[in-house]
Amino acid sequence: MIDIGSFFSTIIYLISSSLLYPAQALLVVGFLCAVLYAGAFCAEWLERHRLKPCPAEALPEAIANGNDAGLLPHRVKNYVARLRRLLEGQKPTDTQIENLVQDATLSWWKSMDRLRIMVRLGPSLGLMGTLIPMGTGLASLGTGDMTRLSSDLVVAFTNTAVGLAVGMTAYCLYTIKRRWIEEDIKNMELATELLTNPRESDQP
Repeated sequence: MIDIGSFFSTIIYLISSSLLYPAQALLVVGFLCAVLYAGAFCAEWLERHRLKPCPAEALPEAIANGNDAGLLPHRVKNYVARLRRLLEGQKPTDTQIENLVQDATLSWWKSMDRLRIMVRLGPSLGLMGTLIPMGTGLASLGTGDMTRLSSDLVVAFTNTAVGLAVGMTAYCLYTIKRRWIEEDIKNMELATELLTNPRESDQP
């Protein structure tokens, strides 16, 4: 007679053992992505650090007069240039302008999805890469194979360290870049209001 408990335990053990190498491969990919995102973050921080300081009350006039060079990051400048090209043709409808704003906003937030996934996925993969080797290590402890136990523990703890490093890096980058995007969206909406309603924006 088949022992149902042993059968399912064997299946679960085989499944968990087969997940170790995919988890480690994803950890390596996640670490490389974190390095790339950190490089892109440094480049964007340097760009923003070089922006000319401008008081909040003076920014609307600078945008309305086209004197915003060196005041806005590349995301907002690209949007403003796209909006001005749209306004140079025949007068766009409110729906077209609203769709342009929503499209830019969606694309900016969509660029944050990978970082958000890495915040959750890094520690989860690290935990998975920890528990699977510890299971085989504890099994080897029962047979007295201390060499196998020590090697499994090394693999488990290094997976944990890499997973936490990926998650912490992604969380720090995501937090700061989210604040940047919120600021860019505010400036984008300001530029939209100024360029589409120039007469109303000049009124006190």
